[in-house]
Amino acid sequence: MNILQIASLLIVLAGAFGAINYLFLKLPSAIGILVVALFASFGVLLTDLIWPQLIIAETMRSVILGIDFSDALLEGMLGLLLFAGALHVKISDLRQQWGVVFLMATIGVGLSTVVFGVGFSWISGMPLLIAFVFGALISPTDPVAVLGVLRAANLRKSLETKIAGESLFNDGVGYVVFLVLVGIAFPTGDHHASGLEGAAILFVQEALGGAILGIVLGWLTFRVMRRIDDHSLEVLLTLGLAFGGYELAVYLHVSAPIMAVCAGLLIGDVGTKHGMSEQTRRYVDAFWQLIDEILNAVLFLLIGFEVFAVAFEADYLVSAVLAIGLALIARLAAVAIPVMLLRPFRDFASDVIPVMTWGGLKGGISVALALSLPDNEWKPLILTCTYVIVIFSIVIQGLTVTRVANRFGREPDLV
Repeated sequence: MNILQIASLLIVLAGAFGAINYLFLKLPSAIGILVVALFASFGVLLTDLIWPQLIIAETMRSVILGIDFSDALLEGMLGLLLFAGALHVKISDLRQQWGVVFLMATIGVGLSTVVFGVGFSWISGMPLLIAFVFGALISPTDPVAVLGVLRAANLRKSLETKIAGESLFNDGVGYVVFLVLVGIAFPTGDHHASGLEGAAILFVQEALGGAILGIVLGWLTFRVMRRIDDHSLEVLLTLGLAFGGYELAVYLHVSAPIMAVCAGLLIGDVGTKHGMSEQTRRYVDAFWQLIDEILNAVLFLLIGFEVFAVAFEADYLVSAVLAIGLALIARLAAVAIPVMLLRPFRDFASDVIPVMTWGGLKGGISVALALSLPDNEWKPLILTCTYVIVIFSIVIQGLTVTRVANRFGREPDLV
């Protein structure tokens, strides 16, 4: 199948599954599409067990594996999704929460990587360095999943900003940490960090370089948009910034996710205030909201179908169930320790730690990173555990985060 046929098939299925969810399941749109895709996938696998001569599962597996999920997300959809998410997070709101967002997106990711890596190495016997790689890919919260849930959860603004801001930045930081650790653990792979010095240089180059590139490109686009009053052209400029900036970041070997977030924040705040007319703001918001929802639907559909790429062996499933609890413990450490560090300087409502822990959803980025690992004896186990954690996170945590928020009272921030 060529790329147009694949895209057409995914759009048709996303629309059909979305309609099934809307008419029958009535779950939040993206989660509903994922659940319907999972039911369809397991239905195909069951049919194949009953009537193996039909070889439906093998046909589906070949089609799904023919779609490079890792490349499709990391080098295609991710830039648009991050840019769209960042457009709706205001810098003024983020500035008020910058301390907790910064610590959770940096120290928090590191803590989660270490806690999960040490724990999973003990559970499975996996070499510690490879377990750290696993910890790095499972630690970031997925902004696509998180922002999708936040739209329906109706959390107070300050808490929503903490969760959204952290998910946007820890995604980029986690990706850089993953690249660094993969370069150390698999030095013969495609990643070029070797030794601690090389790892440190790579981290600074990726993270800082991505931020600088995003700010520069966002500022240049904003300056051009100030001189134009044509809503269709200005929408096109933002699309070019998201596409072109992401690819330029990949070419320059700096963090493309961080570039997309910084550019989106600048255009969404400074650009909308000082570079767009009211009509253009409406068109830009509507366009990127539509792009966000369509790509969300396709991404969650793909996550549901990736069941065909997972090795469901009994030993793997036991490890996967244990890994769910371990991921929650690691997430708790990533949230609670930064909050404790900041308590002498500011007060926090009592619901911040439980809601941010339970609301830190994993998503397609973790699956994509797991699929991108070099082939080794531990990859099937990592992929299976990652998939189970992601499904649990999106379906169980995603559908209950509002109840958790209500349970802990939705207190106003004491800041």
